[in-house]
Amino acid sequence: MLPGSSIVCCGESEDQIVNFLGQTSIAVLRIVICAALCSLPAAAQTEGRPNVVVVFADDWGRYASAYGRLEPGGLSDIVQTPNFDRLAASGVLFTRAFVNAPSCTPCRSSLLSGQYFWRTGRGAILQGAVWDDRIPAFPLLLEKSGYQIGHTAKVWSPGSPGNAPIGAGRTAVKGTGGRFNDYSEALSASEDPGALGEQLLGEVRAGFRTFLQARSPETPFLYWWGPTTTHRTWVRGSGKKLWNIDPERLRGRLPGHLPDVPEVREDVADYLGEVQAVDAGLGAVMEVLEETGQRDNTLVIVSGDHGMAGVPGGKCNLYDTGTRVSLAISWPAAIPAGRVVDDFVSLPDLSPTVLQAAGVAVPEVMTGRDLLPLLRSSSAGLVDETRDHVVIGRERHVAGARPDFLPYPQRALRTADFLYIRNFAPDRWPMGVGPGFGAPEGAWPDSDRLAGNTFAAFADMDASPTKRWVIEQGLKQPEYRVFFERAFAKRPAEELYDLRRDPEQIHNVAGSAEYAGILQAHSERLIRILRESGDPRVMTEPCVFDLPPYAGQPEPAGNGGRGGKAGGRAAGKSDQG
Repeated sequence: MLPGSSIVCCGESEDQIVNFLGQTSIAVLRIVICAALCSLPAAAQTEGRPNVVVVFADDWGRYASAYGRLEPGGLSDIVQTPNFDRLAASGVLFTRAFVNAPSCTPCRSSLLSGQYFWRTGRGAILQGAVWDDRIPAFPLLLEKSGYQIGHTAKVWSPGSPGNAPIGAGRTAVKGTGGRFNDYSEALSASEDPGALGEQLLGEVRAGFRTFLQARSPETPFLYWWGPTTTHRTWVRGSGKKLWNIDPERLRGRLPGHLPDVPEVREDVADYLGEVQAVDAGLGAVMEVLEETGQRDNTLVIVSGDHGMAGVPGGKCNLYDTGTRVSLAISWPAAIPAGRVVDDFVSLPDLSPTVLQAAGVAVPEVMTGRDLLPLLRSSSAGLVDETRDHVVIGRERHVAGARPDFLPYPQRALRTADFLYIRNFAPDRWPMGVGPGFGAPEGAWPDSDRLAGNTFAAFADMDASPTKRWVIEQGLKQPEYRVFFERAFAKRPAEELYDLRRDPEQIHNVAGSAEYAGILQAHSERLIRILRESGDPRVMTEPCVFDLPPYAGQPEPAGNGGRGGKAGGRAAGKSDQG
């Protein structure tokens, strides 16, 4: 309970990049979009257009008690998310929802544009990201069609201008504060955490109410609440102190890439406490929505931008711990309730879904697939047999993580039975460099820096107690070396995991003769999708993502360039998104 678009050869301009992408696979895209438009139910054309509420949390992976009831044995057995569960019961709970990129800015670029992240220009990277306003973004398209739009906290960040795809500061709800983002910090320091917790929830309610009071009652709206509460850092021991999450209850439930030791269990318990705080904030948003009397005709979407940060296999990795997220969608007036859907969903699918629901034409450049047929169906389980995969990838996260400010380029194909990963630069270090591992031999940073300064070593993994433990114990004790190697060592050009035998994605079978045919089929399918969508990583040599401004020293990003927990405020704790 609560206590209290780019294809370019070297030398081509950014204009050429975006213009080329606008022409990529247009014939195929027209067929897809026309079919979707023709299938739009008549009810959506005649009923009042729905309001839209998006709750989108930083670094919130697939952890919710609704999932624990479906698949017992993991962390979702421990976390309690009654508000998310209630929302899912009123609509659809998706079991196979994935981000397109497990890094804050590119994930959000893909979602807001409805395109693969590699098609979003400099939105495809984190540090050094710049939004190109020629790229259609669903919030601004809604606004042009007559919606009133607004946001509180983080929508698109780090990048410049901050939150640009929703109108930046012009549509920000003013004067509501951002203290909720520092939930555990604030309550842990308070003499009356119960009272302060209610104050912070009151600020969440006030933000939404302020937005609603400024709108015409007859105008449909889009409101985005983007808590960064689940982004590091948080207070050690806060999971138990504030939420009564005993770290020992996590024994035997951690993801396979994490060592099951007391220090890590406590760190993850603290993270789950932050998840419960986000759920409490969701409850506050829903309470205000209920007050309007418009809940039935409001499309509510709740999800997160990638998995847990600061742990092996999580954020900035293409394993499920980094890419699989919670997703629930509710629209009582139009969506049959109480269903669990197992079709593969990629977050860029949300853009065309919202536009279709609002009766707004879907731009042809969008590669996401409208979810309305799934949502309006009365079926559960596997609904559309063509939704049998997602494609995931990453380029640059922290600019200085490795020499010459280069990215770690990866793409992956995730199906029901296999995860195939292509590492395009296996000579680079996946999480960046550290002393003796891509950087000159020398003394390691002290324990406090490893736990508190992301840039001290292996900068593509957020600083954390878990990161510190894996580095220190993995280098000292042979029995824990395997966790260090999985997290930080160089990786082969190809990885293949048989999820039927290895759901934790630990044993790479890419070199096994038994899997040669499967490896080839998945590789060919992935590369075909990348080529059809105009991914510069397979279309250009040298690749644009290895050249400035996508690589090299990032340009100053202005006040939109800071990330971290305080994403929607004037200053943040970290420059890492």
